[in-house]
Amino acid sequence: MTLSRLVLLSGAALLALGAALALPATAQAQSAARKIKIGFVTTLSGPNAAYGQDMKNAFDLALQHMGGKMGGIPVEVIYEDDEQKPEVGKQKTEKLLQRDKVDFIAGYIWSNVLLASYKPAIDSKTFLISANAGPSQLAGEQCSPYFFAASWQNDQNHMAVGELLNQKGARRLYMVAPNYAAGQDATNGVKSLFKGEVVGQDMTTWPSQLDFSAEISKIRAAKPDAVYVFFPSRWGVQFYTQYSQAGLKKDIPLYSAFTVDAVTLKLQKDLALDTYLTMTWGTDLPYPANQKFVDGFRSKHKDSPTFYAAQSYDAANLIASAVAATRGDLKNKDAVRKALKAAKFDSVRGPFRFGPNHFPIQNIYQQEAYRTADGDYDLRTVSTVLTAHQDPHAAKCKM
Repeated sequence: MTLSRLVLLSGAALLALGAALALPATAQAQSAARKIKIGFVTTLSGPNAAYGQDMKNAFDLALQHMGGKMGGIPVEVIYEDDEQKPEVGKQKTEKLLQRDKVDFIAGYIWSNVLLASYKPAIDSKTFLISANAGPSQLAGEQCSPYFFAASWQNDQNHMAVGELLNQKGARRLYMVAPNYAAGQDATNGVKSLFKGEVVGQDMTTWPSQLDFSAEISKIRAAKPDAVYVFFPSRWGVQFYTQYSQAGLKKDIPLYSAFTVDAVTLKLQKDLALDTYLTMTWGTDLPYPANQKFVDGFRSKHKDSPTFYAAQSYDAANLIASAVAATRGDLKNKDAVRKALKAAKFDSVRGPFRFGPNHFPIQNIYQQEAYRTADGDYDLRTVSTVLTAHQDPHAAKCKM
């Protein structure tokens, strides 16, 4: 072989080697050049549409704060209305997976809607990020590498109620909650830490029951030290109204989780004063990410955000952290999962990390409703009830 041919051959080999080395970067660049598609399922019609709209507003605000991009890649969000019906939520989830071919699915207020929608998402190996519902089944034996909760496990806030009851010296407790997945988790959560005696428990028909006079009569007869309720949205407004009208509020203190929020407080007003609440987040938590979120939400929507909004804002930032870490290569499921598990974003809740079942380990606080100087009503954080709390179902999760 002549020297000139050897030089030409060596040059060709170097060019081929350079092209081969460039292939992964080129492929990654091509992968990252497309849009990130996110499906978001929530309740956007009916009497609880305010919560779904709050979630949508917060997710949109997070995207606005990101400049409409995650990891430098444009984002498209497709919002779907589950109508608070499990069968509709499942249909909308399947539509997002099969027709829209989304990269992530997020949202889900209600545990029964999430449970109905869970299998189609997981079977398709699409990452599902819950922004609210956290049923115990998904934290334990039905956990999945493709599911993350950006909110809580259903038991957690209610377990904090159990501990708060202990701190306040309650010994005899009456419990009322709706008879569906979240209500069952809620009552079990309280009982897991409460050291006193549960003298009565009623599980009401969900979602049709709005008259609680029978349950209130039972409470009056039982004469407990405290009453615990879990009733979100209008059910919480109804219970607080009827409980006060029955004259029990002044004698038997109310403890609750998810029953008072920025929406219901506008109707509950004085009814929510002097009651005991637990929550993982508040508008007054002193973290820069929270201040940015709350200020941005109030400026844009002229109203305070709910915890539903706070968790949706976190869900958007969690997804963005995974997109950035993988440089948009979402076909590498292991890398995406690792990035989601790392949770390298600034949460509005401050300290936040995932347990082995992909549910948060986080602080839970006591909150109280109060009347502001201008005569309005708001919620403020009183104390930390549980620190770096992990749900009790993680040990059952085998991933």
